[in-house]
Amino acid sequence: MGRINVDISDELEKQLRLKTVEQFGGKKGDLSRAIQEAVKTWINKKE
Repeated sequence: MGRINVDISDELEKQLRLKTVEQFGGKKGDLSRAIQEAVKTWINKKE
């Protein structure tokens, strides 16, 4: 499994964490799941 480290604004991080909890419940691994889903959506949109 790959690893990518990125820096995002504090506000964007806060929004991401809140939406992740709303969508998936806040279990371990949910943030990675949300990021993967967002990246897949972005890639598909660009194709």
